[in-house]
Amino acid sequence: MPTLEIKQDPKKDNPAILEPPAEVKAEVAQLEAGLDSDVRPRLLDRNLLIATWNVRAFGGMSDTWERSDKDDPKRNLVDALAIAAVLSRFDVIAVQEARSNLRALRHVLKALGPEWGLILTDVNPPPAGNDERLAFVFDTRRVRPSGLAAELVIPEDERKGGKGALQEQFVRTPYAVSFVSGGQTFILVTLHVKFGDDAAGRTGELQEIADWLGGWAKRTAEDYNQNLICLGDFNIDRKDDPNFKALSSTGLEPPEELQGLSRTVSDKPGKPHYYDQIAWFNEGKQAKLTLDFEKDSGHAGRFEWTKYLLTDMDPQKASWHISDHYPLWVEFGT
Repeated sequence: MPTLEIKQDPKKDNPAILEPPAEVKAEVAQLEAGLDSDVRPRLLDRNLLIATWNVRAFGGMSDTWERSDKDDPKRNLVDALAIAAVLSRFDVIAVQEARSNLRALRHVLKALGPEWGLILTDVNPPPAGNDERLAFVFDTRRVRPSGLAAELVIPEDERKGGKGALQEQFVRTPYAVSFVSGGQTFILVTLHVKFGDDAAGRTGELQEIADWLGGWAKRTAEDYNQNLICLGDFNIDRKDDPNFKALSSTGLEPPEELQGLSRTVSDKPGKPHYYDQIAWFNEGKQAKLTLDFEKDSGHAGRFEWTKYLLTDMDPQKASWHISDHYPLWVEFGT
């Protein structure tokens, strides 16, 4: 199983991430108060919190506690500590837009502590792959990998034969990893769909993913009855558009609690995008979820970090420090 153990490197890692100045502690404490208010608490042997977050250009960072317009990159030690504070509220998080440069991710993991693990893909080369990796960050005290780690590819004969919806290979191959918690196994499949020149250009990729996962879920239900959950940045513009319909065509279904929520800092009131999703199979012959999900408010949501952090900064500028996306999360009972 491809895993990456990140150890401290004195030449690359600043140990100061563990000793922030008082004013930084106060800034992070404000963010943590917002997390206390907006995200369900993690309860031992009671629940499981799964999240997805596109962390914008999650690569390099500036080695400073003070923000400056001259910093390049904009993300710094304060931001890494804030990202770690958000991630720490979940048991396993699918992270999109990690880059070949792991500097910021290294600092975030150091701030999270030695109990946290990381599994990620190799780099998808630019320009099409945007130098991105797909990653899972997880709390080893609450979940552990159960053996499967795989990138999903379209068989060559299927593409050449024109039988599939997508006639090219995935630019950023979806990444599947299985975990176990409380005696229950679940497979998480994360992806970052290519944005392309227009919305119509994404439909083939989304349909191929839905078809592939539908077939996999059916086999999983027959052989193992494992849970299969798809999450990530799907780049879907709105509910019930052709791309949303392609994703849900084989039974993948996001929880109602996530509908209508803004996903990005640039969303206009009443006009949310549906870029980020968490979805699973509930009906038909596919692997119906055996994890316990309560279908009422409060058991799924997004964390709108802009309400508590960098509130005096333009959201687009702030997005280079934290992200242009909000994390989505779902709580399951164990």
